[in-house]
Amino acid sequence: MTDMTRPTLKQPGLLFMDMDSTLIQCECIDEIADFLGIKQQISEITERAMRGELDFSESLTERVQLLAGLDASVLERVYLERIKLTDGAENLITTVQNHGWKVGLVSGGFTYFTDKFKERLKLDFTRSNTLEIHNGKLTGSVLGSIVDAQTKRHCLLEQAEIHSIPISQTVALGDGANDLPMIHAAGLGIAFHAKPKVQAEAPFAINEGPLDQTLKLFSH
Repeated sequence: MTDMTRPTLKQPGLLFMDMDSTLIQCECIDEIADFLGIKQQISEITERAMRGELDFSESLTERVQLLAGLDASVLERVYLERIKLTDGAENLITTVQNHGWKVGLVSGGFTYFTDKFKERLKLDFTRSNTLEIHNGKLTGSVLGSIVDAQTKRHCLLEQAEIHSIPISQTVALGDGANDLPMIHAAGLGIAFHAKPKVQAEAPFAINEGPLDQTLKLFSH
């Protein structure tokens, strides 16, 4: 890819990113599990899913089932106490927004957190999974269809069409195997601090430093 064909900040564009271990430094489901004392059990499944060794939807269903009975108030504690934005995340987002770009967040994680970031970072689009809550407790189920790899890809293409943004002006960032279809579909696909499979298959990989380093791959 030459600079001539890379997305440019001189024209409107679309930045799509994953949430867990990309926009933020942790995996939300692992932190939720810590309140049940099963963080290691859950994180091992998460890691295998992100490496592409497990079917994502099946693994998420399995992990969420293990959270059944947990008080839903834990979600707020995880957001306030455990989640930190990746270094450079806010600068990346505000930089592209100041150039008229749209920003989307697509996650195999949960709407509780993506909704928070949509408001906090003034994002244009978010899509993730909704945890079912009954009588103030997690039921162990996800409502509706699970946001998987193909959903992420579809959302990127759909939002580009809605906003009349050419695919050549789209950027996708992610770290897990479920981000690869989105990364491949974008005009500029970047693996960020990603699993080996993703680093190997993505057009570009950034393995150290802050998230706004990705700006150096844009055409200025």
